[in-house]
Amino acid sequence: MEDLLQTALESANEAVALAPATSANAMVFVMVAVFGVLMALVYVPVRLFLTITARSRRLRLLLRIRRLREELGQPITNP
Repeated sequence: MEDLLQTALESANEAVALAPATSANAMVFVMVAVFGVLMALVYVPVRLFLTITARSRRLRLLLRIRRLREELGQPITNP
């Protein structure tokens, strides 16, 4: 059993050493993975910034609407 396993491992090792496409595929995989990580590192801070600023704009707008409603609810004073 161990001899069969050793033979299988040696033949697989030889096949990997003979096929240059496997190293190219590994390089492509690494490049795509690195590109994905870089995209995430850019996307997350930008998304957080846009979410925070949108919430603050929405809050300011709601406060302005509330003030205008309060002003409209008060009687107009003529000096």
